[in-house]
Amino acid sequence: MPGPERQASLLNSPFVKFLKDWSLPISMMVGVAAYFIFAALPLEAQSRKCVADAVAVIQPMLLFFILYLSFCKVDPRELRIKRWHLRLILLQVALAGTFALAIIVFRPPLPVEILLASAFLCFICPTAAAAVVVTNKLGGDVPSTVTYTITINFVTALVASIFIPLINPDGGISFANAFGAMIWKVFSILVVPMLLAVATRFAAPKFLAKLLSVKDLPFYIWIVSLALALSVTTRSIVHSRTPWYWIAAMGLVTFVCCFFQFWAGHRTGVRFGDRTTAGQVLGQKNTVFIIWMASTFMNPLMSVVGGLYSIAHNLVNSRQLYKHSHNQD
Repeated sequence: MPGPERQASLLNSPFVKFLKDWSLPISMMVGVAAYFIFAALPLEAQSRKCVADAVAVIQPMLLFFILYLSFCKVDPRELRIKRWHLRLILLQVALAGTFALAIIVFRPPLPVEILLASAFLCFICPTAAAAVVVTNKLGGDVPSTVTYTITINFVTALVASIFIPLINPDGGISFANAFGAMIWKVFSILVVPMLLAVATRFAAPKFLAKLLSVKDLPFYIWIVSLALALSVTTRSIVHSRTPWYWIAAMGLVTFVCCFFQFWAGHRTGVRFGDRTTAGQVLGQKNTVFIIWMASTFMNPLMSVVGGLYSIAHNLVNSRQLYKHSHNQD
């Protein structure tokens, strides 16, 4: 077994430093490669289904654990809504509402409607669980990130439930049905880990201290989750019946929406002294939620928007983490 000096030398080696600097792009490439390798294996349909079912269970479990660990790090008394939270919420609602109303009022041709609805999904989608992980790595305000994540999930459930029945009037969706489904989704993916974290904080403080002593545990779980997400994204794009030129157009809309939201978040954060946190909470989205909303309430063709946004915001985060690790502005 190597001694402390040898271990320190290994941890500071150029190869390990390269892995740390480029952990996100590497994870994304591993996820894409894993799908194509798996697709090329001579497996029976039942075996493939079992693997797909396993990934469908593991992925939300990893996200659940990331949120649980994030909530464990935050004292509930630190969760306070700030002025910039309200500004970003109003911005999200205003932008999503603009694209929704454009569909409702003008009823454009299907290709245009899909692009407008893609922008609507990008703007109304709540903050991702991993935003807490990245904010922490970048030295941002974790309690503010958690506060915004909780708040925007409930705002999304309300606002999306108002607009979706109007965007898709032929879908037989009522406000009550949409709101009920979204609140249940929010409760299962957000409220449950929060309550479990609060219970752990008060009932098992020693276990909590031991759990939090594992450095960067949420980040490493996120790396695994990201690889799985990119595998699923690649599969959905490969098997999508959406024409390639529609996917390209939706990709352009998605990337523009993503970059704009990071920029707008940064600009707002600068005014309130929290540039990093504001950029993350507005720019990094729960792409699983986008896929679920598109598949459940809208045109399933738009479910690829979630995967495309996942690529976009992780590219932005890769650049931010690299710059931060090299002390660049």
